[in-house]
Amino acid sequence: MLLNTLILNQGAERRLRAGHVWIYSNEVDNKRTPIKNFQLGEQVLVEASNGKSLGVAYVNPNTLICGRLLCRDTKLRLDRSLLVHRINIALSLREACFDKPCYRLVFGDSDGLPGLVIDRYFDIFVVQISTAGMEAVVEEIISALNKIFTPTAIVLRCDGKMRSTEGLESYIEVAQGEVPELCPFEENGVPLLAPVLTGQKTGWFYDHRDSRAAMQKHVKGKRVLDLFSYVGGWGVQALAAGATEVICVDASETALDVALENARLNNAEDRFAAIQGDAFDACKELINDQEKFDVVIVDPPAFIQRRKDIKNGERAYSRINNLAMRLLERNGVLVSASCSSHLERASLVDIIRSNARELDRTAQIFHQGHQGADHPVHPAIPETDYLKSFCVRVLPSS
Repeated sequence: MLLNTLILNQGAERRLRAGHVWIYSNEVDNKRTPIKNFQLGEQVLVEASNGKSLGVAYVNPNTLICGRLLCRDTKLRLDRSLLVHRINIALSLREACFDKPCYRLVFGDSDGLPGLVIDRYFDIFVVQISTAGMEAVVEEIISALNKIFTPTAIVLRCDGKMRSTEGLESYIEVAQGEVPELCPFEENGVPLLAPVLTGQKTGWFYDHRDSRAAMQKHVKGKRVLDLFSYVGGWGVQALAAGATEVICVDASETALDVALENARLNNAEDRFAAIQGDAFDACKELINDQEKFDVVIVDPPAFIQRRKDIKNGERAYSRINNLAMRLLERNGVLVSASCSSHLERASLVDIIRSNARELDRTAQIFHQGHQGADHPVHPAIPETDYLKSFCVRVLPSS
């Protein structure tokens, strides 16, 4: 396949040479190679202003990030062969880290496949495509999965927010096989169910696996409150670890129905309760009712979607952590998490510190969590290091 050439402005290649893979529209030499002349999702050869080759990328002429570098060898193309190779490399890491085939198989840029996420639930694969360049090879992605594995089903969950920015339509499709309404899988030795066709993202959030394992050590015989619980990722694993009672709070009644099914799957429905509604309002009501919990888990959706949202987002994180602390028993444990890449780890620590002091308490962080090995960090792309969590003892001041 002969490719057109995209030429960068002088000096714009420095980030790419340092390891980054994104090309911004203002880095393109629009006099020599006007970005508007390229097709949506087209693969191109990328050159520095002095003519030196930088690799192969796909482009979108309509977005701020107008190109994503795929490979530095100009002989390669994003085709089935490269997909099979990259997915096999990703698989080798997961197989080295996990004993069950339930994980994020492909994590976009970090696995050399920008715009592609694949979550694995045993032999069911859920594919999420967020860029035009990756959408152009969707059939090759399906073929590559069939080459490497023997899938019972492949689901295309192509309905993420980024698709509209890329000029792509959203859709959910079962590409092959039959998919149950609730898909079985396992995390930290706990059997679970995920709504892969109707739930958030791909149906589950594998990224907090390690932090959930850490949480399990502190819930036996305890009363636990799981805020923003979704389908019970934290709460049901707390039940499996011996919590005497778990209350899951979520805005979605459907998600809480799945959480109940997950509790039932673990023979713990008698220790499970749910509150459907806004987590902030639910906390206020629980405080008014003078309820107390040994462990409170705060794992909200991303309150900070863009840099301009940082101040308002930090206020929201502060409010919910304050409410959670007020619901803790003496010497209780707060699990405070964030999936906002724009919230610095140090900022969440400061939020925990300041709210503890406002309540005349002392915070003692004894565990710091990061995303699991199936969400590897690309060292040149800070956005791939997005997840953080803290286990905190909240002690009376003395």
